[in-house]
Amino acid sequence: MKLFKKLFIASVTVTTFSCFAEVSVIVNSSNGDTINQKLIKQIYLGKAKSFPSGNKITVLTLNDDAKGTDLFRQNALNKSNSQYKSYWAKRAFTGKGTPPKELSNANEMINAVKSDAGAIGFVDSSAVTGDVKVVATF
Repeated sequence: MKLFKKLFIASVTVTTFSCFAEVSVIVNSSNGDTINQKLIKQIYLGKAKSFPSGNKITVLTLNDDAKGTDLFRQNALNKSNSQYKSYWAKRAFTGKGTPPKELSNANEMINAVKSDAGAIGFVDSSAVTGDVKVVATF
């Protein structure tokens, strides 16, 4: 009975944390563009190559196993990881684009966005620092 009680508490805790999980879309702190959810989707699907100001975009993504990747792709792009990979494989094969550069963790993402004025990326909201600007959350 004690084991059942512990398992129940653990499952409720995990469910609670996953309900509050959130991903932040980040840009360089010098970026003054207004970036809405529609533009974010266009950027990550290769349909927008520059910000409204005309500055070229460097699109960064986390690898499939990184915290927040599933959540971002599902909520922002309406695609699972496999659908996203398939989408980009097709675009690359037909010469319609190059997939976003993949980084392995939130620290790499924040450092890359911090050092590139045209970069956009996403991280788990708990990893956001004051070095970058949050433009949307999912």
